[in-house]
Amino acid sequence: MPNLAIVGYGKMGRLVDQLALEYGFTVTARLDIDRNESLEGADVAVEFSVPSSVLGNVAKVAALRIPIVVGTTGWLQHLNEAKSIIEKNESGLVWSPNFSVGVNIFTRVVSEAARLFKNEKEYGAWAWEIHHITKKDTPSGTLIKLVEQMKTAGFDRTIDTGSNRAGAHPGTHEIGFDSAADTITLRHTARSREGFARGALKAAQWIIGRKGFYEFSDVLFGG
Repeated sequence: MPNLAIVGYGKMGRLVDQLALEYGFTVTARLDIDRNESLEGADVAVEFSVPSSVLGNVAKVAALRIPIVVGTTGWLQHLNEAKSIIEKNESGLVWSPNFSVGVNIFTRVVSEAARLFKNEKEYGAWAWEIHHITKKDTPSGTLIKLVEQMKTAGFDRTIDTGSNRAGAHPGTHEIGFDSAADTITLRHTARSREGFARGALKAAQWIIGRKGFYEFSDVLFGG
């Protein structure tokens, strides 16, 4: 069984720990602000911490040539720096604004819908989300990614975007297309954080033995 290091031992790190055995991993290290266990012997690491810690964690793990899955959100402005660290150390990394398998399939559905609507000028579009009150980034990386994919698919009109933070909601993302004649609404709702942990563990299985900088979509759909 491959050895797994968990970097960041909050709610997500603990959930990854609970599910690790199901994915064939032995957890050999649990690191957090008050836990400094050794990474030696780990075959892969899963990182769920805070945005300000991501680059330091990536550098620490990459220096040992241990591939890493980064599940933390809100750090995407530092992607190029993380990529340079991985290349310098000849290691491997998988990142995503969202490790839910369902969200990644949803993103492809949204992209296709945007492609079909791009020449239908009477339709406007919106993108909306809601998450729990403690989520750090607004809008979320997932919503930003969805809007980017719509634009890449050729939908070049205004996409009105909104975010809400309230309660303990694990996450809903909604994309809509509206005209005088009708409305089409596409929505993904997470029931719990479990889907994010399972996706990260799936990515951890895949990155072992690989080098390079990948998105979770590469894991699911190929490069």
